[in-house]
Amino acid sequence: MKVDLLIIMAHPDDAELFCSGTIISSINSGMKVGMIDLTKGEMGTRGNSAIRIKEATNSARFMKVEFRDNLNFKDVYFKNNNKNKKLLIKEIRKYRPKIIITNSLKDRHPDHEKASKMVYESCFISGLSKYKTKYNGVDQNKWSPELILYSIQDKYLDPDFIVDISPFFKEKIKSISFFKSQFYNSKIKEPNTYISSKHFMEFIKARSIEMGHSIGVDYGEGYISSKKIGIKSLLQII
Repeated sequence: MKVDLLIIMAHPDDAELFCSGTIISSINSGMKVGMIDLTKGEMGTRGNSAIRIKEATNSARFMKVEFRDNLNFKDVYFKNNNKNKKLLIKEIRKYRPKIIITNSLKDRHPDHEKASKMVYESCFISGLSKYKTKYNGVDQNKWSPELILYSIQDKYLDPDFIVDISPFFKEKIKSISFFKSQFYNSKIKEPNTYISSKHFMEFIKARSIEMGHSIGVDYGEGYISSKKIGIKSLLQII
């Protein structure tokens, strides 16, 4: 299956928090979107791997993505090594995305930085014809996405551009709400964490408002691009 947009994130809820508005907007515009989580987020204080996979599956179904895979890398402990990159390259060559969105280049959680670096390196290697991979016993062709986009997560980074997600902001918040084990829920008595506080969800909303405000809309999601983005007409930027 070929997709237009492939989301590759370290943890099951990273996409919902920082690019689900873009995912839903892209699907609404007719793009095919798929998702890959590198880990199950099993090292998180709240919940467990089974719960988080169930939450991720339900959120993906709500957003209407084509698929949501999990590579089962070890949360916190996974390495950006040749073995793991090869597994990721097989996925990139399998789905042949035009655009990839991944974790932030610089962030609070070290897995996010590891993931963004791994995605960049894997995309480069995936485009090498002499790097051989097989899927279901069949040789895969090389593939390079046209663009890699890095989301902006906990740490603020100045975006290269911002996507207007105003029409889909309610859906973004709904997609996050499927992760009941991780975020504020008065019915859950597990230990409170940085991300399970009411304050954190207000931060997510405020970040969206901040990004939107900077381009004159209600809500936005910002990205850093792997390369300069060219346009054919000034009409594309208004």
